[in-house]
Amino acid sequence: MLSNDQKKFLKKLAHPLKPVFQVGKTGVHDQFIQEIDRVLEKRELIKIQFLQNTFENPVEAGRKISEYTHSELVQVIGHTAVLYRRSEKHRQIDVPLR
Repeated sequence: MLSNDQKKFLKKLAHPLKPVFQVGKTGVHDQFIQEIDRVLEKRELIKIQFLQNTFENPVEAGRKISEYTHSELVQVIGHTAVLYRRSEKHRQIDVPLR
């Protein structure tokens, strides 16, 4: 569980990032979650964009994705979700302890 200060730190890092994934009409499915899982291991911090034509609610879908990938949902703003998971092999981000 991330503290508010840690979330604030990650939000700053995520701001300039471009979305890595886009959720469209097909919604969130198993293969999509597996891809997100692989990318989280490499990048640690990613953005997911929910397109206008999706039937998914960004907040609910973000929670669902974070639960399945064992990651933290940092924030959802509009149609964009930010996820973070500390990498085992490719650590790039040093999140402050508090």
